Order: sequence, then C-alpha cells, then structure tokens
Amino acid sequence: MSTDQEPEGLDFSTVLASTVHDMKNSLALLMQAYETWTAALPPDLAESAEHGVIEYESLRLNGMLVQMLGLYKLGVNQLPMRPAWVEVEDFLQAQLARHADILRSRHIDGRYEVEEDGLMAFIDAELVGSVVSNVINNSIRYARSAIHLQAWMEDEQLVIAISDDGQGYPAAMLEHQSEYVLGINMSSGSTGLGLYFGQRIAELHQRNGVQGRIALANDGALGGGEFRIYLP
Repeated sequence: MSTDQEPEGLDFSTVLASTVHDMKNSLALLMQAYETWTAALPPDLAESAEHGVIEYESLRLNGMLVQMLGLYKLGVNQLPMRPAWVEVEDFLQAQLARHADILRSRHIDGRYEVEEDGLMAFIDAELVGSVVSNVINNSIRYARSAIHLQAWMEDEQLVIAISDDGQGYPAAMLEHQSEYVLGINMSSGSTGLGLYFGQRIAELHQRNGVQGRIALANDGALGGGEFRIYLP
C-alpha cells in the first residue's frame, strides 16, 4: 500500500534546543564536581592560573548555551518575561559576585556604582542578568586591570553600563554595530550572537511604546570599551 504523505521527521531546532539544555545541565554538574575537588587542594594549586582558565571558559561556555537556548525560546515565543521590582545595587553586586574568582585570579578590580541610593527597576532580573554576565565575561578577556559597572536613570529608562580599561571595541564593530545587533557578521570573525541576544532581551522590556536597546562605545568610564543596555 502506497501513500503520498512524507514521514514526519524530527525538527532539528527542537533537537538542538533539547541538546543545549542537556549540555547546560552537564556543565553545571561538571563545575560542581570541579569546585568540590579544588576545595580539597592546597591553596597554591587551587588558585593556579589553570584554575582561572577553567573557571573563565566554563562561564563563557555556559553563557553561550544560555544565549542559544534563549534565542530558540524567543523564536517559538516560549521565553517568558517575569519582570519584578529589583534593587539595582543588589543586582549589580550579584553580577560581580558571579565572577569574583575569575576577577581575583586575573588581578582585575571589579567595582560597581549606582547613581542614587535605593534605586529600583522593574525588570526581568534573570534575563537582564544573563546579558550583563555575558558582557562582564567578555570584558574580562580584554580588560587590563579593571571593570566598572554603573547604573543610572535617563529619560525614564534604567541604563546599565559595563566598562573596562582595555583597547576598546574595534572601529568597524562600532560603525556597524547595528548589523551585529541584527544577526551574524562572519566577516568580522565574530558571530555577534551576544549582541543579538542582548538586543532581543532589551526589546522585551518596553513601556509607553518605548523599547529597550543596547549600545556600544569607546572612551567609557575606564577609557576602554563600554556596553550599555537601556531598559524602559
């Protein structure tokens, strides 16, 4: 008996998303085991340069997996927005704390500053945190000795800026940053995935017809590159 119907195959994007989710869980278990193991080592071994490399690359890998999974959920309208009132100082402090070991191992001074005491923002702290964490991780790669987080209100929007004292963003990247935000730019040697993800998360935050956005600049607070996310 013949049929004109094609057999239904697996949707590759769904398979990929499921695999990314499993990889993320496996990485978390791996790092838990690694931290338990290093806790039993003498300080001179536990704080070695190799330890810093493993910590940094694991955070970087986790960030990429979070972005891939988030973009998949955005594509199928399954990424929930859970905004809540957040104390901005606590939020920035938590982001730096996630990178404390790496900053210490690389002798990078990480600090934060909030324009006014008790500043509150109505944001999805988990989604915005994933963007800020990714930017901090990238800044660690290029910073010489310092990373600075700053937050303030501008035109009824919360602005969070992450600055470093590195060489700054390449001129071509600044000139064509809108292309990075729109998607992949292979000619640069970078996928632009992090910027695309950051823009999409920013856009989910909107109020009175104004959408969030991101922006890149040089000559930031520390003289190097500066990433900003604007959240209405």
